[in-house]
Amino acid sequence: MTSLPDRPSRPSPAEYRELLRSHLEPVLERAARSTHLPLAACADSVLSAALRASVDLPLFVNSQMDGYAVRSADVAGAGPDSPARLTVVGAVHAGDGPGPDVDDDEACKIMTGAPVPRGADCVVPIEDTTVSETDPTVVLVHAPRSRGEFIRRPGDDVRAGDVVIDAGVRLQARHLAAAASLGESGLDVRPRPRVGVVATGSELVAPGRPLAPGQIWESNSITLAAALKACGCEVTTTLISGDDRAAFTSTLDAAAGDADLVVTVGAVSMGDAEVVRQVLADREGARFAPIAMQPGGPQGLSSWRGTPVVCLPGNPVSAMVSFVVLLRPVILEAVGRAPIRPVRARLSRDVTSPAGRVQYLRAALAADGTADPVSGPGSHLVASMARADVLIEIPADVTSLESGAEIDVLPL
Repeated sequence: MTSLPDRPSRPSPAEYRELLRSHLEPVLERAARSTHLPLAACADSVLSAALRASVDLPLFVNSQMDGYAVRSADVAGAGPDSPARLTVVGAVHAGDGPGPDVDDDEACKIMTGAPVPRGADCVVPIEDTTVSETDPTVVLVHAPRSRGEFIRRPGDDVRAGDVVIDAGVRLQARHLAAAASLGESGLDVRPRPRVGVVATGSELVAPGRPLAPGQIWESNSITLAAALKACGCEVTTTLISGDDRAAFTSTLDAAAGDADLVVTVGAVSMGDAEVVRQVLADREGARFAPIAMQPGGPQGLSSWRGTPVVCLPGNPVSAMVSFVVLLRPVILEAVGRAPIRPVRARLSRDVTSPAGRVQYLRAALAADGTADPVSGPGSHLVASMARADVLIEIPADVTSLESGAEIDVLPL
């Protein structure tokens, strides 16, 4: 862990993000390694090494259609009024062996995916045929077919040695299907950081439980766990701790037990009951001080039993903005995903901003590229966060912007 100064100046969000990145270097180093997972567990992971085909696909010559495998020379003159008459020598289904050989003036009934019998060099789709009314062992072919038509040969899809999935690809259902088709039972992927989440505050009660006077329903652990999972993390536990130091210490032990990272929410500023700061601020390499952003000014970094701890402010909007602006970029780097970059938009109305701080306003982005702020700068305005899908970033040296101004917005 990089040692951080005891009394740093108030860094910008970009500067603090680099401090946070250094703090999480052990997480980044572990995540840069490769782990082999069963195919069913690879969805949404990032492939760490290119997947090359070990075999040709298809594996064997097979039919592209339900129909009849025939010799093209036998049906060259077939037409609606002059069908070719062929003797049916058998049938072959997907999963069968090759079936009977096909000789002159013969046909073998065949289903999609079934191996093409020896002697046949094309397939006539079933809709171009009829069975003779007088002899059920005879099929009438009403259209000519050329050599190779409706037949799939080895290598038509992919050849052994071809790259099928590039390294760095975030694996979706279609990628897993391709890997399974190649016979792969598992893949080498970037490991998911294991993260424990701890929300603090004696006033917090789990949603669904009754509230006593002065209590509120807790949302931060649910919010942060969902955001971390969406970034590719494995959330090992979500816990709520009161403001008692012994209780919080015990909760930290539980959260750090099998985690690469612990994220705490709340109790990081300078009040009397800031248990997170009180327990963690004196540890080696710790930093608890505000940064030049609003909302989300109070921030903390520390460690617990060798596990890095990132400490976010407790107001729900402050916590979410802090995660999106500061922690999410580092997590995405750790899991190997592309960063989420700002996009340009236009303000829907005039806004003001405090000097010396980067302000992040919640906003809804319209289809025409207009960003409409949905609230003021207050960190407690949770309902506005539900309506917002971007953050408007106002630089620290800008105190006002007029309607129509071009701005950067960060997708949530």
